[in-house]
Amino acid sequence: MDSQVVRDQINEGLNPALTDLNLVVEDVTVQSAGKRRLLRISVARDVTDLLNGDPDSPVEPLTLDEVAEASRLSDEWLEESAVMGERPFTLEVTSLGVAHPLTTAAQFRRNVGRLIEATLKDQSQVTGRVASVTTQNVVVSGESGKTVTLDVSQISKAKVQVEFTRADQKEGI
Repeated sequence: MDSQVVRDQINEGLNPALTDLNLVVEDVTVQSAGKRRLLRISVARDVTDLLNGDPDSPVEPLTLDEVAEASRLSDEWLEESAVMGERPFTLEVTSLGVAHPLTTAAQFRRNVGRLIEATLKDQSQVTGRVASVTTQNVVVSGESGKTVTLDVSQISKAKVQVEFTRADQKEGI
């Protein structure tokens, strides 16, 4: 079976199973690993309601317990469905992590308050904190206090910048 078909079937079938956890399937990859396959399912917090009415509140990161429960539900769903066929596979459920590029409004919305670096389609770059996000726009606030509104469709790539100490947080224990 084509791996794109498998990814689509997993997306369609698993998302309803994750609804009670307020999670969605963000990415699915299937890789050959000898006689087995590695099925990696990345999950994220569902921010659909936030995109439609709350553009700027912080979104809590996933907990290990939430990822473990998503893994259990994914395993149950995969056992019941025939989507992976008879060939053995190893399941890995994870969150995308900070290194994953931001490509959708939902991904930007999950990162409100975080420092990002974005490259636009015209090759200009914008660095600043995600202040708010709607389905169409990302508002980024720079260090100087200047805000820029970016159309999500005009962003060619964006990544969260790792910060060990934020300038707006007090130092100490």
